[in-house]
Amino acid sequence: MLDIRHLRSLVAIAESGKLATAAERVHLSQSALSHQIKALETHYDLVLFERSKSGMHFTPAGERLLSLARAVLPQIHDAERDLTRMKSDTRGELRIALECHTCFDWLMPVMDEFRRRWPEVEVDLVAGFHADPLNLLERRRADLVIGSHPSSPGQWHIAPLFRFEILAVLPNEHRLRNKRRLEAQDFVGETLITYPVPEERIDLIRQILAPAGISLPRRKAELTVAVLQLVASRRGVAALPNWGVKSYVDHDYVLAKRIGLRGLWSELYAIAPQALASRPYLADFVQIVRDICAAQLAGIQLLADKTPQVGAKRSE
Repeated sequence: MLDIRHLRSLVAIAESGKLATAAERVHLSQSALSHQIKALETHYDLVLFERSKSGMHFTPAGERLLSLARAVLPQIHDAERDLTRMKSDTRGELRIALECHTCFDWLMPVMDEFRRRWPEVEVDLVAGFHADPLNLLERRRADLVIGSHPSSPGQWHIAPLFRFEILAVLPNEHRLRNKRRLEAQDFVGETLITYPVPEERIDLIRQILAPAGISLPRRKAELTVAVLQLVASRRGVAALPNWGVKSYVDHDYVLAKRIGLRGLWSELYAIAPQALASRPYLADFVQIVRDICAAQLAGIQLLADKTPQVGAKRSE
């Protein structure tokens, strides 16, 4: 009765806490995943989950199967990689360029895990700030870009990663410190501290300020810690991903506020030339990003993988 798909579903539920999000991760419809869980509970005559408004929580029986899944799945993945190595040459290199500066916060453990799985592949970061990272792909100076969805997607292999919220970052004694969320007009009179990127690549400007006809003076810094230091010293405000500011907010270094009623959200993708799409280690790198970020970054939402090789959602 118990098979690999059940184990993968249990891990997805554990890491997302919500049935709908877990269903996206394992490429099932929500009703199909519910049916899968019900079939398991019927087979073992045990309840695996307690359901509440805050999400799904494992019972002791569910925790036991989850423990099995976390022990077995890595061994299956290792065996599958070994089989891939037996039938083809997997040596190569993976040079990664970042459009998102704060991605450094989670990329290091991703690269460590990738090196463990693919020691024969040379993986490295393309050093320096890149105003147009896709140009590095065109010039063959990079193999993979982590960034926003390209405006001309046709020539690229694009793998979805996750959706994340961008928060307004304020000094602790800011005039807006008591507001629950900020609207476009709240930014009038502020200096916006940003990375040195074109305005059209800054979500706060493109999605919130520009439609409201608001233009702010900008001050630029390349490092996230420098941006946050400038904010803390009351030189301006910033807009950064939730994972990039969480520890600073937790330590009362700065304040973070939601932007707009539903928040300001952005998406990350892994973008590579079509010629590299068939390399098995590229797909595994993308999966490592999704798995590690889902487990470690609070508040993100994995994007559904709708690439042809994966296929549409299954009913079971």
